[in-house]
Amino acid sequence: MIATESHSNTTRSESPSAKHVVVVGGGLAGLSSACVLAARGHQVTLCDKNDWVGGKAAVLSTEGYRFDMGPTILTLPSVLRRVFAEADRDMDDYLTLLPLDPQWRCFFEGNPESGMPDNTVLDLVADMDAMKQHLREFTGGEAASAGYEKFIEVSKQLHGVSDRFFFWRSIGGLADTMEVGGAFSAAVLKDVMSLRMGRSVASVVRSHVPEPRVSQMMDHFTQYVGSSPYASPAVLCGIAHMQTEEGIWYPLGGTRAVPEALSRLAGELGVDIRTGTDILRIETSGGAVSGVTTAGGETIACDAVVSNCDAVRTYRELLEGTDASANFEKKNHHEAACSGVVLYLGLNRRYEQLLHHNFIFSQDPEEEFDYIYKKGQPAPDPTAYVCAPTISEPEVAPAGGEALYILVHTPYLRSGHDWKAMLPDYRNVILDKLERTAGMDGIRDAIVTEDSLTPEGIHNRYRVLNGAIYGLASHGKFTGAFKPGNRRKDVRGLYLAGGAAHPGPGMPMVLMSGWIAADVLDQDARGGKLATAGSTA
Repeated sequence: MIATESHSNTTRSESPSAKHVVVVGGGLAGLSSACVLAARGHQVTLCDKNDWVGGKAAVLSTEGYRFDMGPTILTLPSVLRRVFAEADRDMDDYLTLLPLDPQWRCFFEGNPESGMPDNTVLDLVADMDAMKQHLREFTGGEAASAGYEKFIEVSKQLHGVSDRFFFWRSIGGLADTMEVGGAFSAAVLKDVMSLRMGRSVASVVRSHVPEPRVSQMMDHFTQYVGSSPYASPAVLCGIAHMQTEEGIWYPLGGTRAVPEALSRLAGELGVDIRTGTDILRIETSGGAVSGVTTAGGETIACDAVVSNCDAVRTYRELLEGTDASANFEKKNHHEAACSGVVLYLGLNRRYEQLLHHNFIFSQDPEEEFDYIYKKGQPAPDPTAYVCAPTISEPEVAPAGGEALYILVHTPYLRSGHDWKAMLPDYRNVILDKLERTAGMDGIRDAIVTEDSLTPEGIHNRYRVLNGAIYGLASHGKFTGAFKPGNRRKDVRGLYLAGGAAHPGPGMPMVLMSGWIAADVLDQDARGGKLATAGSTA
């Protein structure tokens, strides 16, 4: 478990170091930052171009069906608890979380060429002994069971290293992790060596469990970061232990309940939340933040900015024309993570074989990832994530129905991608996959209401880079886990938060990112490192 700390809930007038901070973007990271900063006594103005806060954690309601539009899997609830603890609040007074176990159900398509002609199903459960028994029954032997247990031990060790050197602090590269622990400490060097640098997630997984179906399931612990396991660094294997240790949870009311709870907390702490307020520019003076300018022409003076906008787009668009923007672009080797197609299907029936969370796997993961990340084309045989929430909350659909959320990863937007033209055919590919592999026969006839979101819609709706759901890709076997640091050294008073900043994408990580941005900003304010912009009107 991650330790929880709290700070006294002081007000701006009580603290001489209190600053006026503008948070650009009210996604989960922006809300997290706003709450932590306000709890520590700063004056906070949060602006979002949309008419709601929560970013991708939005909701779609239609004809009696309710869909979470963005993230649907909540792990590491201790991170969220820590945000509430900053204000001496108990998260349980704001949210009801239901544990989900089994955590996932996995559907694999039969393939006569591989010697497995029939479709098969495997449940992921948190208890190690029960999971080992599942694997014995699934594979008919001991190898996968023993290998999985050893893999989780490796994952636990990598999780521990991440806790010591990677989480809860602003990290922009390997040198920063050395600085945290002392580069010449034998213990630090031992930890660094244990990161299996130069190896990929897929190689570590398969060195423990070569059985193709089980290894494919294990690869998907890292799908929270939207990157290929064949190109992502082995340190991300630590995600498996994080999930199995703290579990998967469903917030009653859907994932949307999380930003609603944070928004309520922010309001109680005095945060000025301005929806429908698009920030077009971060203003600077003398190399330091001085304010922001809205699309309506208003300039809001401030002492610091936390940008919950995509890191690359923050520099490219909000700081356009500055030296910092030009220098960032010179050094910018960041690649957008994958995007996706989401189908929101209101059905007049349920499929009893589904759990709350389901993965319906491709037959050839290497081919699938090659299409998405190298060829830049939708995979002809994709893996589909399917969320069927009525098992946990029947009220999301009319009686006997289902509010089905289907996500298939696709390449980030390339020139020549016209998803208005591409979607109808790819919709059929996805629905055929569900019927063929998960036995969801007659799904087209069961559809009462249907909506969708494509990479183009994601790009425009959430101001992310090239429609990337998960910010920046975690590719690179040595340094792929590193994202732009939260505390910016090139623009005094600028801090980054979100999936395209450290520590990366996924609900707990962006919440942690927001906490880190707020924490280092608060440190700088208390240390006298932030100039006062003057008027805070």
